[in-house]
Amino acid sequence: MEYLRKPMMTLPHLWKPLMCVRHSCSKLAPPRDGKTTVDRFRTPIFRGPSFRDFLKGVSVHKTRAAAEEDSDSRTYLSEDLLVGNSRKVYFETYGCQMNVNDTEIAWSILQRKGYLRTVDLREADVVLLVTCSIREKAEQTIWNRLRQLTAMKKRRLKSHAPMKIGILGCMAERLKTELLEREKLVDLLAGPDAYRDLPRLLAVADGGLQASNVLLSLEETYADVMPVHHAPQGNAAFVSIMRGCDNMCSYCIVPFTRGRERSRPVHSVLEEVCMLSDQGVKEVTLLGQNVNSYRDTSEEQFCGSDPTKLSPGFNTVYRAKQGGLRFSDLLDRVSRIDPDMRIRFTSPHPKDFPDEVLHLIAERGNICNQIHLPAQSGSNEVLKAMRRGYTREAYLHLVGNIKRIIPDVSLSSDFISGFCGETEEDHQQTLSLIREVGYNVGFLFAYSMRKKTHAAHRLQDDVPPEEKRRRLEECITAFREEAAKVNAALIGSTQLVLVEGESKRSAKDLCGRTEGNMKVIFPKEDVAVQPSALDTASVHAGDYVLVKILSSSSQSLRGRALRHSSLSDTPKDCKLLPRPRLADLVTSEATRTLAPSLQ
Repeated sequence: MEYLRKPMMTLPHLWKPLMCVRHSCSKLAPPRDGKTTVDRFRTPIFRGPSFRDFLKGVSVHKTRAAAEEDSDSRTYLSEDLLVGNSRKVYFETYGCQMNVNDTEIAWSILQRKGYLRTVDLREADVVLLVTCSIREKAEQTIWNRLRQLTAMKKRRLKSHAPMKIGILGCMAERLKTELLEREKLVDLLAGPDAYRDLPRLLAVADGGLQASNVLLSLEETYADVMPVHHAPQGNAAFVSIMRGCDNMCSYCIVPFTRGRERSRPVHSVLEEVCMLSDQGVKEVTLLGQNVNSYRDTSEEQFCGSDPTKLSPGFNTVYRAKQGGLRFSDLLDRVSRIDPDMRIRFTSPHPKDFPDEVLHLIAERGNICNQIHLPAQSGSNEVLKAMRRGYTREAYLHLVGNIKRIIPDVSLSSDFISGFCGETEEDHQQTLSLIREVGYNVGFLFAYSMRKKTHAAHRLQDDVPPEEKRRRLEECITAFREEAAKVNAALIGSTQLVLVEGESKRSAKDLCGRTEGNMKVIFPKEDVAVQPSALDTASVHAGDYVLVKILSSSSQSLRGRALRHSSLSDTPKDCKLLPRPRLADLVTSEATRTLAPSLQ
C-alpha cells in the first residue's frame, strides 16, 4: 500500500503506518458506543488525512464536534492496550552484531511496557525474529524458521492465547509485501527504525489485524533508549554509535534496508559505556554499518567547516562531509572511561582510517590492536564494478601504513567470490592479495545478488554457481594457510587473554580471546595472583590472565595460564589517563572543536 512507503511530507497529525489484512477480533468486548475495536482501527485508517492535514500551521475554525472527532483520530489505541501485561516475548537473532544490538534495543522498549522475556519458545506469547538480508542464504533460513513457527502456532492449545509472530530488522523492510500479503506467515513487521512502535504494532496484532511499520528514518539512532544487554556472563557488550550507510557499494543491500548514515550523539555513547563499566563489563565493541565514518553533528559547537579526512587514495560516491565530532574523537573519549575495559569496533570501511585513528589505537592500552579491513576483492576491475572507491594499490598502501604505525596489529577482512563479471584472472588477484596481507581472521562468501542494489539494476550475475563455490573454496584455503602462519608466529609468546568461559569442547578447559581477537584455549587450573607470588586463585569468565602460547592452528591458539593480570598491568607505550567525569569528556570535545588552532 502507498502509505507504507516513505512519505513525501510530514503530516501535523500523528498518522502512523498500519497495514490491515484480517478483520475479526472475537476476544474483545464491544465498547459502550457499539463500535468494535476493529472499527476503531479501521475508521481513521480508511478515512485518511484530509486536505487540511497537509496545510501545516494554517489556522482553521472548527466546531466542537469536529475538534473532538479530529482529537479522536490522532490516536488509534489507548495506553491501556499498549501495556504488555506480563506477556512473554521470545527473541531469535540472526546475522551481524548490529542485530544483536537491535535485539537489546527492542527488548528495552518492550520491557518498559510490561512485557517479560523468556528463553523457552513453548512459553512465548510473542516470537520476534531479528533478521538479516545481506545474502539469500540468510533470508532462506528465516523463511524455513517462519514455516516451523507457523506450524507450531497452529498446534497450540486453544486454551492458550494465540501466539504472535513478528519479523524485525532488514528482512522486514525488504520483503514486507511477501511476508504480509503473499505468504501470510507473520502478524507484524518492524523495520530497523521502527522499534519504538513495537508496543502499538503488538496491540494491533492482538486485535486480529496484521501490522507493519518499515519506514526508514534520517534521524533515528535510539540515543535515548538504553539497551538491555544480554552478553554471556555480562563480560562483553555491543554499543551502537551510528546507523545506516552512504557508501552505496554496488552489491550491498544495507543502504536500502538500514537507510542513510546518522550518528548517535557523543554524550549518549559515553553515558552507556560508563554504565557498562560500572556493571563490570570488560569489553565493549562499538558498532555501526560504517563505524569509523562516525560524525556527530548534534550540537552547534561541533559543526565546523573542516572536511572529513579519508585514507590516501580512497574516494566516495558522495561529497565530502564537513564538521562534526569524528570517530577518532569518540574513540579517544571512550578509551579513557575505564583503563581495564577493552575497546573494539566493527565494521569499518578502509577509506576512514586517517593517521590519527591509527596512532590512537597504537597508543591506548585498552584499544585492541585488531582492525577489520574489508577488501572484498583483489582485482581493480572488480573493485571498480563494486564501487568500493579504491584500488588494490591504495588498499595495500593502507595495510603498509597500518603495520608501520601498529607493528603488532592483527588484521581481518571480508571477501566476495564470484561477483558480476569476475574472471579467473580477477580471482587469482584476490588469492594473491590474501597471501600478501596475511590476515588471521576472514569472512568469505559467494556473491548473492540482492534486489534494489546497483548491481541488480546495472550488472549481470554471470558467474555460474559451481564456479562461485570453487573460487570460494580456494579463497578459504588460502586464508587458512596464511592464518596458520600468522598464528604460528605467536608460539612462545605470552598473550593477555580475556576469559570468556568454559571451552565448548571440554569442561576441563577455558577459552578466551587475545587483543588480536584470536581464540585461546588453556587448562582450567588455579594460577598465581601476582608475579612471583605463592597465592593462587581460580580463573573465571571476565578475568584477565597471561597465557603462554604453546601451539596453534589456523583458527585458535593453545597454551597455559601463568597468572592473573589486567590491562593496566600491561600498558602500551602511552599511559592511560585516569577515568574522567562524563561531563568532562563531553566538555573537552567541545573545547577541541571550538579551538582547533590551540592543538
